[in-house]
Amino acid sequence: SRPRKVVILVQAGKPVDETISKLSGYMEPGDIIIDGGNEWFPNSIKRADTLTPKGIQFIGMGISGGEEGARNGPSLMPGGPKQAYDKLAPIFEKVAAQVPRTGPCVGYLGPIGSGNYVKTVHNGIEYGDMQLIAEVYDVMKNVLNMSNEEIADRFAEWNKGELESYLIEITEVCLRKKDDKTDGYIVDSILDKTGMKGTGRWTIQEAAERGVAAPTMAAALDTRMLSARKDERVAASKIFPAPAIEGADKEQVIADLKAALYASKVCSYAQGLSLIKAASDEFKWDVDLSECARLWMGGCIIRAKLLDSIQMAFSKNPGLANLLVDPGFAKQIIERSPGWRRAVALCTTSGIACPSLCGSLTYFDTYRRDRLPASLTQAQRDFFGGHTYERIDMPGRFHTAWTDSHKDIGDVNKRTDGENLQTN
Repeated sequence: SRPRKVVILVQAGKPVDETISKLSGYMEPGDIIIDGGNEWFPNSIKRADTLTPKGIQFIGMGISGGEEGARNGPSLMPGGPKQAYDKLAPIFEKVAAQVPRTGPCVGYLGPIGSGNYVKTVHNGIEYGDMQLIAEVYDVMKNVLNMSNEEIADRFAEWNKGELESYLIEITEVCLRKKDDKTDGYIVDSILDKTGMKGTGRWTIQEAAERGVAAPTMAAALDTRMLSARKDERVAASKIFPAPAIEGADKEQVIADLKAALYASKVCSYAQGLSLIKAASDEFKWDVDLSECARLWMGGCIIRAKLLDSIQMAFSKNPGLANLLVDPGFAKQIIERSPGWRRAVALCTTSGIACPSLCGSLTYFDTYRRDRLPASLTQAQRDFFGGHTYERIDMPGRFHTAWTDSHKDIGDVNKRTDGENLQTN
């Protein structure tokens, strides 16, 4: 049938270019190529620009789901020409994961590049979510001295409530799996070095480029890089003694960890969706954030009960500045804040690193404050570099002669040329 529709699933980068080059020689104007790999979004834009003069339509589509998604339906995140997507939709809707309330986990996200971008951020959220779970596990194991079976029981319990998710579900399975080479559990025999393939790094690069704070995900990436320095960590452990871990109320700590995990997950999604919104605004993609949440509700690695509420929040208020200020989520965060703070404090005093739990709390505490110490930072910048500053009591840019050695810098407005000033 025409137009012909070809899906390619090969390693990102050069293999995609080589495959497209060979395929396009046999294709006709109107035909559609869909790349379903984990691709850096500018590469998809370049490929579309190359194929457009030939009349070939190109879709860059993120896919999440792993082996289970391949069997039962993945989450599909396509971006490209709308007319091309409309021809593909009947096929994609049958292939995608199916969710009772919201239907197939596929939908049109926007022009070329948008689908790859949403998938990249999905993977960044995945990094953060996995790190948050690891930190909670670390406290249970090394502060509360819980066994693998006890920890698995708690995750199984949590998976029946607000924390229900694919990653919580598989955490229980991983913790219970016995090692066929020893008498212990496989998780205790796995080398503590976490691998990565680049999409998490892309997310943090993009967060920096778009001026969006993403500390939960950034901390997860940092931790993966630190985990790779195994020999250095072993040497350091012989130099720096661990703090003494004091006794704690086990059930209270577990309740606090549950609160901290939920609140931190909300922050992680808030950061990821804010990043998608920033890119969508800059590139004029018009990505619907409620649609992103809907696509992630089934099939993908970050699927979670929480996404149902996220989808409804952005459906109700598409202009929501940040997920944290949705009335429903704001109430939940306030309720969990005391336990969240206690959990992070316990980690700190016990010498247990919790960069993503702490990063999430820092994000929340920074976002909720109407005035920050950034005023001092800006004063320092003006002192050593004449970068100027704005005032809270009058409009314009200003410079201060902080000492007798400071001179008049002339037109202060020219001092900010090329500076990325956040004005909204």
